Amino acid sequence: MDEVSGVRGRVTSRDGTPIAYERYGGGPPLVLVSGALGTAAAERPLGALLARRFSVVAYDRRGRGGSGDTGPYAVEREIEDLAAVVGEAGAGAALHGTGTGGALALAAVAAGVGVGTVSVYEPPYSVEDAEAVERRLRVAELLGRGRPAAALELFLADPAVPTAPWAGARELAGTLAYDLAVLGDGTVPERLLAGVHARVLVVDGGASPAGTRRAARALTAALPRARHRTLTGQTPDVAPHALAPVLTGFLAEDVETVGAA
Repeated sequence: MDEVSGVRGRVTSRDGTPIAYERYGGGPPLVLVSGALGTAAAERPLGALLARRFSVVAYDRRGRGGSGDTGPYAVEREIEDLAAVVGEAGAGAALHGTGTGGALALAAVAAGVGVGTVSVYEPPYSVEDAEAVERRLRVAELLGRGRPAAALELFLADPAVPTAPWAGARELAGTLAYDLAVLGDGTVPERLLAGVHARVLVVDGGASPAGTRRAARALTAALPRARHRTLTGQTPDVAPHALAPVLTGFLAEDVETVGAA
């Protein structure tokens, strides 16, 4: 690996799909869930910092990297993938999801996947943002017409989307349909989130688009046990060294509570 040393492995999801993962570090288990166009490899810079305190497991969501892509796609299958990875990581694993990975993590917890504490960075929900809704519909239309390159170009033009390496992004353009499915209609799913009883930290960047920050506040309000944190000067391309200490402090609270019990 580039930034960290560890082990690679595969776990089998409920429908038989092989899901590839990387594990490094030591300590309580923590699973990283990537957002649109992300892979386990893309999580290494953040994972390397978190590995100082946690046993980090980053995985390739289905259709990416070393994972399979059994069809037909359904969000429920992605939740089963994550459940399999959590089972491999260890009981009570914490979750951190970036972008759509945060939305997937919250959906998994609401569906009953047993985890500990959860943190998310800028899940791309929309709050009174007609432009974002229109862009999402156009991306879906282009994908449906078999034009993944055009869909990718439109997706990456969104200022709320982190910058992605173009070469890798082109190969994963088709998986944007999966991220759109995870987001549903794109609004904050208040009824779903009411079933998330884990402690959740919602993080956004102080220099991110206004719509992104409105969505983070709305998400925090919709969760039963959530707190909100803004990282000054950060954008959708959050710096790992700015995010890691915040996540470590929050996620470690459960570890300290268990140790004191």
